[in-house]
Amino acid sequence: MKLGLLTAAFPDSTLDEIAAWAAATGYETLEVAAWPAGAGVQRRYAGVSHLDVDDPEPARAALERHGLTFSALAYYPNNLDPDAGAREHAHEHLRKTIVAAERLGVDVVCTFVGRDPGRSEPENLALFREQWPPLVRFAADHGIRIAIENCPMFFGWDQWPGGTNLAYSPAIWRQLFEAIPDESFGLNLDPSHLVWQFIDYERAVYDFADRIFHVHAKDMEIDRDGLYEHGVMARGMGWQVPRIPGLGEVRWNRFVAALYAIGFDGAISVEHEDRRFEGDLERVEQGFEIAYRTLRPLVA
Repeated sequence: MKLGLLTAAFPDSTLDEIAAWAAATGYETLEVAAWPAGAGVQRRYAGVSHLDVDDPEPARAALERHGLTFSALAYYPNNLDPDAGAREHAHEHLRKTIVAAERLGVDVVCTFVGRDPGRSEPENLALFREQWPPLVRFAADHGIRIAIENCPMFFGWDQWPGGTNLAYSPAIWRQLFEAIPDESFGLNLDPSHLVWQFIDYERAVYDFADRIFHVHAKDMEIDRDGLYEHGVMARGMGWQVPRIPGLGEVRWNRFVAALYAIGFDGAISVEHEDRRFEGDLERVEQGFEIAYRTLRPLVA
């Protein structure tokens, strides 16, 4: 396994600057954010572009200068957006990201399945079966594996009632993989999103061993006072607190042990969404340094 990071937490840094700092810190690989330049995405940690999908060679050169590799290209839009135009725009850029990954020799593209938050789960599964098979076929034709992340994308009332990402639980993953059994379609597994749903993340590793293509390292703290006030029906609002690995409730030794047990040999990519380590570059770097010191003894 290799230890890396997702570059989206450095929106104001160049890829060369990120690569230089990451290599000096000890990271080995980068999951490079590849949103469209100037996308204007409003949510946190989105809309960051460290790679031009039409001209990815400068990104390759930046990583090579500092002895790093790509773990994946990262583009996390709503691929089931209720607006057909927005949905097709996301699909078009996802296809460009897949082609860019092929050009770079990177075999994983990380993304979201997406969701229409105003539709029921069965309706969204039907929409998935309609929209996603051509995307997976396109990826497979280019030798690329699609790794979908399991974040429900439910952080505020604007995403009510269903959130903007369908692929949040084992039961749903099974239905997605039954609909698209292609071996190029799998998971970018983030244990933090399972913690606040009270889902066993170790068991998830074993149950979906052959579908785990990439791993996100993000921790999760459950605010017990917030949980008391809002309850589980709030779907995490008011009590799920993303943290830097080592500062939350994930038992990283057990999670990494499970990854070793299934023979996972891909990347563990630190995803920084901890508000306590935001505000300036030094604070962001401090967060990644804590994550590195937490995970480095476990990843070899």
